[in-house]
Amino acid sequence: MKKRTLYLLPLALLLCTASASFAQGLHFGVKAGANILKVDGKSFNDGFKFGYNVGAFAEINFTDKFGIQPEVLWHQTNYRSGDRFSNIYPGGVNDVKGKLNYLSVPVLLSYSPVKLISIQAGPQFGILLNQDKNLFNNGKDAFKKGDFSLLGGVQVNVGGLKVGGRYLIGLSNINDVGSSEKWKNQGFQLYVGLRII
Repeated sequence: MKKRTLYLLPLALLLCTASASFAQGLHFGVKAGANILKVDGKSFNDGFKFGYNVGAFAEINFTDKFGIQPEVLWHQTNYRSGDRFSNIYPGGVNDVKGKLNYLSVPVLLSYSPVKLISIQAGPQFGILLNQDKNLFNNGKDAFKKGDFSLLGGVQVNVGGLKVGGRYLIGLSNINDVGSSEKWKNQGFQLYVGLRII
């Protein structure tokens, strides 16, 4: 019994130490900002449009330099169909300004060469919650429900305050009406975050 206790005691101390250090490296916060995005495709207006993003994030720091930052975000992509949309897609409507509202989950690897700066990159999966306009006269949904993207950017950390910018490039085709062309989300995200725990 004493032998078993002697073996278990160091293991218990090691687990307690690891748990304490992990807890010190785990933080939560909220963030909000602007999207400057577009739906990239030849049947859409090529200009970037302003939208919004808001949500929550966690910081899981493994060391002083490396960690991951998972997030849950509501974000908006604004688009405008082109003047020739109905030529490419019969029954389509030209010059429609619409909004796509996504629930997105980015999981970013974070590297901090210095305490003030974090370089971040990783995947993002988005679920289309709704769209406010129809691109077709018959009301057919034009966009797929899922979107997979890559993000990369820089974040400035001043205490609990986070200010950052990212580039988003869509990898999946969100066109749900045909195979004549691919539609992908693309653009920039700017944000301010606040660590609260």
